[in-house]
Amino acid sequence: MSDGEAGPGGPESIPPLVGEPSRAARVGRTIRGIAVDFTPLRASRDFRLLWFGELISDTGQQITRVAIYIQIFRLTNSAAAVGLVGLVELVPLILASIGAGSIVDAVDRRKLLIATQMGYALASTILLLTALSSHPPVWLVYFGAGLTAAVGGISSPTRAAMVPRLVGPNLVPSAIALNQVMFNTTFIAGPALGGLIVAKAGLPWAYGIDAITYGATIGAAILMRPMPPEGDGPRASGLGAIREGLAYLKGRRVLQSTFVIDLVAMIFGMPRVLFPILAVRQFHRGDAVVGLLFSALGVGALLGAVSAGWVSRVRRQGRAVMIAVAVWGVGIVAFGLSGSNLWVALVCLAVAGGADVISAVFRSTILQVSVPDALRGRMSAVHILVVTGGPRVGDVEAGVVAQLFSPFVSVVSGGIACVAGVVAVGLFAPQLWRYRAGERT
Repeated sequence: MSDGEAGPGGPESIPPLVGEPSRAARVGRTIRGIAVDFTPLRASRDFRLLWFGELISDTGQQITRVAIYIQIFRLTNSAAAVGLVGLVELVPLILASIGAGSIVDAVDRRKLLIATQMGYALASTILLLTALSSHPPVWLVYFGAGLTAAVGGISSPTRAAMVPRLVGPNLVPSAIALNQVMFNTTFIAGPALGGLIVAKAGLPWAYGIDAITYGATIGAAILMRPMPPEGDGPRASGLGAIREGLAYLKGRRVLQSTFVIDLVAMIFGMPRVLFPILAVRQFHRGDAVVGLLFSALGVGALLGAVSAGWVSRVRRQGRAVMIAVAVWGVGIVAFGLSGSNLWVALVCLAVAGGADVISAVFRSTILQVSVPDALRGRMSAVHILVVTGGPRVGDVEAGVVAQLFSPFVSVVSGGIACVAGVVAVGLFAPQLWRYRAGERT
């Protein structure tokens, strides 16, 4: 008998006291308390359909994201030109997001979801045509990227505004955490596949596969129940609806601060536009490593999301947001300081990604729970504009700084600026630090 075994009458044979949970039961409860809550998927058929449809379609979209950066860098060999993708996408994204909120609140959201997926497929087809051309004009690649961003400015708030009605208010935090699991699974699989597909099969295959994947969400939406606007009263439209939505933000410092702090994180601390350049110049590798760098953020975010069972028990949600964004900034600084050690760099990006997803869960929960359904589309549009617009401004910032100085300076200075930005938000908007779940935003 080895020293590690317990004989008859030994400690392992003593039964637990009556009423005292066994070690296995305690471990099980701990795991359930940490693991993501799958109740929304079990409870709502339509949420389940939407979740699995997006899992496929968003994977294709991430394949295209990597392909666009690689294609622009191949055509121009310029960090600034790759960074310009962010600016090209930002303008149509802003215009679409501003107008989208009133549309999302005024029409059947299921039908609008179908229309946006068709728009995505059209944009990917245009990019496919550029990849099939031997000498495509760079402006046409930019146009395809801009069209994708414009469609996203409508699609993303549509999907976000659907969630509370699909699962009910009590399950919103769990549903948002599950959406983060789905999104970040696509952030891992999509870029990794994108880098491999471009390296092994070529750009046309990347764009073609993406165009096909949107059929998954279209099919899911067709099977879902209609989701017309709630209520029969008068409803603002056009510019009036936009003004009504923006007026809702007035005086709501907590809600405003969640937008500002995410802009700080993404404008200064998102180095994704530099990945094609860093893969060659810092890590001395090829296109496949571009996908790995993108995927590392997704791996960390996925781990953060699947272990987010505890988020529904957190009351100081504003404080959680600020801490998570600060950790994101520190992770980006560490990534910049990692040198040519690829594995250290990937771990640092994973830590940053995990912090980012926790911030996203709490920021989304604050918004979706506190905003009435009649305004949820418009507020979701503002939220999506911040979430997707910030990284695009960050693309420009990172590309310009890298062109003027170096990619190393761009990454490290951005991470430091992110941490400084968190401190600034805490000083100018202490309401976010003090905010507790359920309080006025």
